[in-house]
Amino acid sequence: MSTYPAFPEQAAARVRPRRRWGRQLLVVTVVLVLILAIVLAVADRVAVAYAERAVADQIRQQIVAQNIESSEPEVSIGGFPFLTQVLAGDYQSVSIVLRDVTGAVNGNAVRLPELDVDARGVQAPLETLRSGQGEVTADTVLGTATVSYDSVVQLIDQPGLTLSERDGQLGVTAPVEILGEQIILTGTADLEVAQGEVLLRFADLDAEGMAGNDAAQSFVSAYAQQISIAVPLPVLPFQLDLQQVDVTPAGLVVTATAQDVPLNALG
Repeated sequence: MSTYPAFPEQAAARVRPRRRWGRQLLVVTVVLVLILAIVLAVADRVAVAYAERAVADQIRQQIVAQNIESSEPEVSIGGFPFLTQVLAGDYQSVSIVLRDVTGAVNGNAVRLPELDVDARGVQAPLETLRSGQGEVTADTVLGTATVSYDSVVQLIDQPGLTLSERDGQLGVTAPVEILGEQIILTGTADLEVAQGEVLLRFADLDAEGMAGNDAAQSFVSAYAQQISIAVPLPVLPFQLDLQQVDVTPAGLVVTATAQDVPLNALG
């Protein structure tokens, strides 16, 4: 008995349902993947928002414990994905902004309008964030803040004196009266950091038109000593230790560092 092949129309009818089912399966798979991605993205954002609030609360407790006044800590967590960091309690980087940082230093200290802190290798177990009990620590912490020239001028307290950046150095201009004449003094300062203070030393001042006048030079030397001061900074959180100071057009930028430090007050 002979077997004849099916007509082309019949063969095509049998193939079409299979192809249609394959396309439907692909569409369903793509939709499920998209839904899963959206769910994970939302969960990621929820996790980082929770962690940022919890870490900020822990930091707030330490600041209060150190008698440091500042605005509410602004915390942002870096790295991706966030969800795995939250679950592991191990964060790549945590940025902290404290505004209006003040604290008494011998009854007098310069207010820091903003203190930017970059903490790396932060360990904040989920249970610690949830309960408030335990340690939140960082491997390294870097803090930077700008001290305005106006605040330094207020400490020096000399009429008409101004400070500014000149080719990377701290420049000074001051109107003074020498031997009955109004003279403009100009010069630069040497900067050092020591024991939480920025030391300003004005060792080289020039008196306009007074070169070679010994009496004038004696006055200039005495004035230079008078305006050479130590600028006290408020106590910094997170055991930050002042390391260097740089002169910028916006003011004196101080840099402080710390290693293996707690970011919270122990619960």
